[in-house]
Amino acid sequence: MAKVCELCGKSTAAGRRIQHHHSVGWRFKAPRSTRTFKPNLRKIKVDIDGNTQSLYTCMKCYKRLQKEA
Repeated sequence: MAKVCELCGKSTAAGRRIQHHHSVGWRFKAPRSTRTFKPNLRKIKVDIDGNTQSLYTCMKCYKRLQKEA
């Protein structure tokens, strides 16, 4: 399963983790390492053209669908 929202297309994004505790070796610069931000997905059932389909949606789209209904 791909980690992608099927409504808006939100997917995994890359970023940096910054350790703000400066140790002796990193006296003037905080150490940085790469990390990934993954979408908060939820499997829901949606009625499309009279057929029930299962979709993976992020929580932002899920909340928007709940507000419309």
